[in-house]
Amino acid sequence: MIPRKITRIIEQRLKNYPAVGMVGPRQSGKTTLARSLGGHYFDLEQESDRLNLDLQWDDLVRGNTLIILDEAQAWPAIFPRLRGAIDQDRKRRGRFLLLGSVSPSLMVEVSESLAGRLAIVELTPFTWNELQAQAHRNRLWCCGGYPDGGVLTPRQFPQWQRNYLALLAQRDLPNWGLSAAPLLTERFLHMLAAVHGQTWNASRIGQSLGLSYHTVNGYLDYLVGAFLIRRLSPYHANIRKRLVKSPKIYWRDSGLLHALLQVNHSRELMNQPWVGASWEGFVIEQILSGLQQLDRPFQAYYLKTNDQHEIDLVLEVGRSLWAIEIKLTSAPSIQDFDRLNAMADLIRAKKRILVSQVKQSVEGQNQISCNLAWLLEHLEKMS
Repeated sequence: MIPRKITRIIEQRLKNYPAVGMVGPRQSGKTTLARSLGGHYFDLEQESDRLNLDLQWDDLVRGNTLIILDEAQAWPAIFPRLRGAIDQDRKRRGRFLLLGSVSPSLMVEVSESLAGRLAIVELTPFTWNELQAQAHRNRLWCCGGYPDGGVLTPRQFPQWQRNYLALLAQRDLPNWGLSAAPLLTERFLHMLAAVHGQTWNASRIGQSLGLSYHTVNGYLDYLVGAFLIRRLSPYHANIRKRLVKSPKIYWRDSGLLHALLQVNHSRELMNQPWVGASWEGFVIEQILSGLQQLDRPFQAYYLKTNDQHEIDLVLEVGRSLWAIEIKLTSAPSIQDFDRLNAMADLIRAKKRILVSQVKQSVEGQNQISCNLAWLLEHLEKMS
């Protein structure tokens, strides 16, 4: 088993809270990580496990062993029982670990039943700094980070991703409340792949699907909640330029994006007209996941003016504001840094970071030109 970076955070939360919720997409490794912690495991999507839990409930809650409840949102009746068990002895910590694959369903139950009693931790698919083998790292951008999706065993990509998305469209998303027919959902997924890295235009997508922009926005909410899509908000700043106010849309896992766009091997990536947007989304996801693994609070945005000047990623980390530009090149120019600095000056960003594929990273007082590996290795010191 490859160690997961958030294990330490989960263990810390279990020492401080009666219950911890580990959320993340299906097949990202939640069950494997949870079972490695020990305890009694129940899959609440299985009727037999629900029955076993019901019959053993009184003995389990009196015991001292961790109780792991997988896909907790599948059985809403468990949440009032959890609240009652926790409230009987609020001083006891580390009693329940809840796993969930869809954030809205789980969060509704948490807010109604477990507010103040549960801490939330997100597990992503594998990230760069979790993979130590260079072969695995070399495949990560193309195949994505799902453990079974090809990053560890390349023959799985891209068929695994296509099967994964088909199953989500046909079973999981409808079960979670998405009302669209599976074929419509699959069309929507392909359209989202086509606009990866672009500002969101719900009306345009809705016209293509024959739907209202309200309906399209509702569908997008489900995919954000299922940890498939990242909706990056625009940064609001009091500057003299007019700003783009729509969010940007990114596929969180690059392997799913590439499968939808018919890429079958890493050799094909560099020939695609959208390769720069793919690299941009991949780097953004690795940076944000790295900060989560460090347990650093942050807010992520992008900044774009109506005259097309842009900062790919604006981060509020503590009291510090970072401006990050992402380039798919091994030789960034002075002009690239000049443009980054000009935009960063407008928002008074403290750190200005140009991430590319340079071999040698250079760090100044507030300006850094680096590759992704260097940035991820130095995140803790920088934040």
